[in-house]
Amino acid sequence: MTKAVLFDLDGTLIDTARDMARALNQLMDEENLARLDYDLIRSEVSHGARAMIVLAFDDPEGSDNFERLRQRFLDIYMENIHVETSLFPGMDEILTTLESRNVPWGIVTNKPSWLTLPLLESMQLKDRAASIVCADTAGVSKPDPKPMLDACIEVSADPKDVMYVGDDQRDVEAAHNAGMPCIAMRCGYIRRGHNPDDWGAEIVMDTTAELLQWVEQQTNTVAA
Repeated sequence: MTKAVLFDLDGTLIDTARDMARALNQLMDEENLARLDYDLIRSEVSHGARAMIVLAFDDPEGSDNFERLRQRFLDIYMENIHVETSLFPGMDEILTTLESRNVPWGIVTNKPSWLTLPLLESMQLKDRAASIVCADTAGVSKPDPKPMLDACIEVSADPKDVMYVGDDQRDVEAAHNAGMPCIAMRCGYIRRGHNPDDWGAEIVMDTTAELLQWVEQQTNTVAA
């Protein structure tokens, strides 16, 4: 039975796409460029600020202007980080079920801690999570296994007994690199042309209702 559950953040546990899209389009306004379609932006949100800038601008990564645009995007986003962001529908029930069964849950994300922690605090999730590991706190990003292993230490569980839930191939790779199984959520921010069925996850799910059912089945003996 599963002894802990870890979640990716953007596109898995919480829906941040509209606030990130608003920040990117505000930057587009400042640069006198046409705004991008929300659905196009949404498909890139899981890949962070660099992916946002690559999507919207021609400047090569590593250039001075690319870094200027990336930092300005992050500043705009931080100013309004929790306007339309919320848990995905059904996720609060999933977290409550885990908590009621004394199954710790945590977050492993490539989002930097200076964005992650204030957002989770505003959403009243920070104190509920048994572990919050960000790329900068771990020192490396997924798919490196270190963030996953750091989280396992914090939830006091062996990786093989922990399920990771994500919405990107990188999440599956990170989980497997750490020796843990993974659920891929098809309802997340899937890039165009990508198919979660091809990522090698142990389970692929379409909805959080399926995830809730899995949680209820896989954690019942922990509750007892």
